[in-house]
Amino acid sequence: SGAVRFAIYLDKKIVNTKARKEFIEKYLSDEKIEAFEKETGLDLRVSGMPYIRTLNAKSIIDEIGLFIFAALAITSLLFFFFFRSRSATLISMLVVIVGVMWSFGTLGLLNYEITVLTAIIPPLIIVIGIPNCIFLINKYQQEIKNHGNKAKSLKRVISKVGNATLLTNLTTAAGFGTFIFTDSKLLKEFGIVASLNIVFLFLLCLLIIPIAYSYMPMPKEKHLAHLGKNYMKSFINWIENTIRHHRIAIFIVSICILVLGIIGIFQIKISGSIIEDMPKKAPFFKDIIFYEKEFNGVMPLEIVIDTKKPKGALKTVTLNRINELQETIEEIPELSKPVSIVNLVKYANQTFYNGNPDFYDLPNSKLEEALVLTYVKNSTQKGNENMLKSYVDSTGQYARITTFMRDIGTDKMKKIEERLQDKINLIFPKERYAVSITGKAYVFEKGTHYLIGNLVQSLLFAVLLISLLMAFMFRSFKMIIVSLLPNLLPLIMTAGLMGYFGIPIKPSTILVFSIAFGISVDDTIHFLAKYRQELKANNWKIKRSVHNTVKEAGISMFYTSVVLFFGFSVFTLSNFGGTVALGGLVATTLIFAMLSNLILLPALLLSLEKTIANEKEFLEPTLDILAEDIEEDYSHEK
Repeated sequence: SGAVRFAIYLDKKIVNTKARKEFIEKYLSDEKIEAFEKETGLDLRVSGMPYIRTLNAKSIIDEIGLFIFAALAITSLLFFFFFRSRSATLISMLVVIVGVMWSFGTLGLLNYEITVLTAIIPPLIIVIGIPNCIFLINKYQQEIKNHGNKAKSLKRVISKVGNATLLTNLTTAAGFGTFIFTDSKLLKEFGIVASLNIVFLFLLCLLIIPIAYSYMPMPKEKHLAHLGKNYMKSFINWIENTIRHHRIAIFIVSICILVLGIIGIFQIKISGSIIEDMPKKAPFFKDIIFYEKEFNGVMPLEIVIDTKKPKGALKTVTLNRINELQETIEEIPELSKPVSIVNLVKYANQTFYNGNPDFYDLPNSKLEEALVLTYVKNSTQKGNENMLKSYVDSTGQYARITTFMRDIGTDKMKKIEERLQDKINLIFPKERYAVSITGKAYVFEKGTHYLIGNLVQSLLFAVLLISLLMAFMFRSFKMIIVSLLPNLLPLIMTAGLMGYFGIPIKPSTILVFSIAFGISVDDTIHFLAKYRQELKANNWKIKRSVHNTVKEAGISMFYTSVVLFFGFSVFTLSNFGGTVALGGLVATTLIFAMLSNLILLPALLLSLEKTIANEKEFLEPTLDILAEDIEEDYSHEK
């Protein structure tokens, strides 16, 4: 199309510092570009990784306000719809807003930058904090409805729900905390800030809500009306009827989902793309597409040749080998035309013949070689050092080939890398040359596979860590297995759906599993904590205990899951594909996790009643803030 490209190499001292942003804003701002286009009549397109990273970071920061506002709006509306209480809604909003401020404070104290991951922590705090408030306030209102004693109700909120809420927050924090053990700086920072602030959030909820309600008047009848809503009664009755009469069907459906999920998992492809998750509507993205079309991309792929001798890069034999490698690069359609010292020598040879394009080639005769190479070597003298600076180092030992790659995904990148490596091994003997491939395209391909391996390990670590927390709470191996099954099934189902719908495994989607698992286990803990209390109250009668648990814990689990679903759906408003995928997949997983915990978990408990329905298998909780018998003595005394 007649487009001309020129490349500017930024000083590496500023590329990964704040100075890069200042440089881009000063010299390559939209105003500067528009002014240049207006003055010259030229269509100026700007791209390159430092430029893309700068504008991408700006887009991320611009979205934070949208996420926070949307998360606050949707969660507060849902909360008010469920509880019909302005005071309860305001208290809950106060808690999560303080939590959001603490999350920003943590980022500042630890001197972390706002990245595509840390940007989602403030709205994440809102989405996770509201379920805490729901469990505590719902329990308080249930107790008020049962006996009308405020002091007793608040004590029971702390004793019965407080310890369970502590463990649910610890499991959620564990889900995020596993990212700390990866070797990715981005994930480590995300894991540290998220896990710390989830624990802070628990402390806020457990302190602010009971204190606030201790000063407030008793809830009115209209505030307790939601506990007996017809739609909730119908939902809970359907759950009870299903687990009472259709347990075989539950297990058959679960096995079918498991099998289909596993089949889908084998269809998942691993993919990584630098631009795939970037905002498609951003002006800089259109320029990336332009470069993809006109010049085969903006992602640099670099090949460095170490000749192991000073000035070895300018020897004829080396130049011929580099030229042969460049011919292979030109044959690969996904790569742009390469540039190296060979191009400069060819230009010099052409100049020797008065600019005749027929002589754009390496010197053929000894005379050409002597004259042309002398000219090229002399070009490194004072005043002309920049002519070779980008292609050969100051000693002449290292030569560099630069090409650019289209954003083709890591699977195709790997094949291109293998093809280049085979050619390098063929034409550069290892005893005389050391050749290495690098550049953004290559590093990203390697980094994606490495990161996915790290994230799989973090998921396994999350399962192990949460299993240990469950063991700490229940002290029963059978209960650990029973609690994990309903939470692993939704993960397998989501992974299967990714395979069926062609959603690849990449850094932005692999995060889903650790996050969703850490949050979905919360419902299990609340259910089993209530179930244990019902067992004691009902003299170890399994059926009655399970159904009572469904009636009491089911309402809170339904409320929190709906809030979490819509809360994570907020991330689908993002312009970043990775954030959209994260929000949509986590929201889907959590809805299925709720159904699994309300249907499959009770069905498992009822089916295993003969093996777990005794005090030896189901010991007293390790955490017990207020002993049950003391509390009951206090109530009788009153």
